Amino acid sequence: MSAATPSSRYWQDLGSAEFAALDRGRAIAVLPVAATEQHGPHLPLSVDADIARGVIEAAQGHLPADLPALFLPLQAVGFSPEHTAFAGTLTLKADTLMRLWTELAECVADAGVKKLLIFNTHGGQVGLLDPVARDLRARRGLLVVSTSWFQLPLLDAHGQDVNARFSAHEQRFGAHAGEVETALMRVLNPGRVRMELARNFASSSEQRAQRFEILGNGRSAKFAWQAQDLNPVGAAGNAAAATAENGRALLDAAGRALARLLVEMDQLPGDTLRGA
Repeated sequence: MSAATPSSRYWQDLGSAEFAALDRGRAIAVLPVAATEQHGPHLPLSVDADIARGVIEAAQGHLPADLPALFLPLQAVGFSPEHTAFAGTLTLKADTLMRLWTELAECVADAGVKKLLIFNTHGGQVGLLDPVARDLRARRGLLVVSTSWFQLPLLDAHGQDVNARFSAHEQRFGAHAGEVETALMRVLNPGRVRMELARNFASSSEQRAQRFEILGNGRSAKFAWQAQDLNPVGAAGNAAAATAENGRALLDAAGRALARLLVEMDQLPGDTLRGA
């Protein structure tokens, strides 16, 4: 077996001897971070974790065989205080979660791996990614990249934007458990999707957009909402319009983009990080 070709892309599947034989200077560790939180009346608490697993699986078919990308165990509990009004939501405090991610990344550094991708699927913790990444760069000299699945370029095999399948209105206001997440779940975990409860869950953000030039434009000022502020049932977006066909297109595009990002991280020149 080549040193650059592990028998599995999942960190925990490898034995210590196999791990020690890897080209750890080239290896890329991927830390998937998600959440366990309410997603309206029609979806399970597992949405963000299911998306993380699904995109990672979809990415593997697009990775070069010799690229040593290793996926760390999924962190399925995140920072979800905006959903605590609804039963079942699990959340950690921000400092707890940042410490957890940091300590896992330090284990990666201690194992001799020099590159880390923090791959996120929960919108409510995007703001925590950058301070963790910059601290790891400064203290441990890791090359750290962070992204969220919905920030990736979602292109199909022909280079067409899969987001075009969804209306501009839905892309702006379908913030949680709307058409996009419901479409994905119809592929990833269809037995847990209750489409008979799916509705067009209108968001209060739509009214603010009509009334307020700055507060409502979606860019200039950030409203610290809880899910019930957007809609009393905790969902926002037209979940009733979700189709499995669109979910499959999203999943393939996200997997394709995640794989491309890892290839680009592999191709970064050695002097990307420099000393003082």
